[in-house]
Amino acid sequence: MSRIGKKSIVVPADVTVDIAADNTVTVKGPKGELVRQFSPVITIAHGTEEVHEGTEVKEIAVINVSRSSEIKTHKQLHGTTRAVLANMIEGVSKGFEKDLKIVGIGYRAQVQGQKLTLNIGYSNPVVMEIEEGVTVTCGSPTEIKVAGINKERVGQVAALIRAVRKPEPYKGKGIMYKDEKIIRKEGKTANKK
Repeated sequence: MSRIGKKSIVVPADVTVDIAADNTVTVKGPKGELVRQFSPVITIAHGTEEVHEGTEVKEIAVINVSRSSEIKTHKQLHGTTRAVLANMIEGVSKGFEKDLKIVGIGYRAQVQGQKLTLNIGYSNPVVMEIEEGVTVTCGSPTEIKVAGINKERVGQVAALIRAVRKPEPYKGKGIMYKDEKIIRKEGKTANKK
């Protein structure tokens, strides 16, 4: 049994999960709606669990994921399906964010409508289209925040922005995640006396 796959997913009170016969799951919450179709070898079902809070016993709604056989690919799908479902539920209730920072003299970012303009040391500014379902904001010229309800899309957009000018190890200039640690290198003059 998959350690991740066998965990039940707790469904918050403000989120509704609809499971169709063809394993299409629709998750609706305060932040939006996500729809995804999963493999037919995985069974997704509603359930309830008892939670003890002091002397009270409360029943909460959960989603359980199980697989039809012990084939290796089915085992792999089991944990992946459960993780993706949990991310969908968290996305429509809380949302996801990725913070990036820009390091370098004169490097800056600016959002105008559905376009992100990056001035990061190239001869021309780099203009990127912001896709639907993801919001990009700049709190300051050196900070970029990518937010949305789909974890995969938020991560992909943040990775594409970072790829425009990856941080380099000598001066640490470039676009990096806020919590990223850049391993610095000494220049070739370090050993000279």
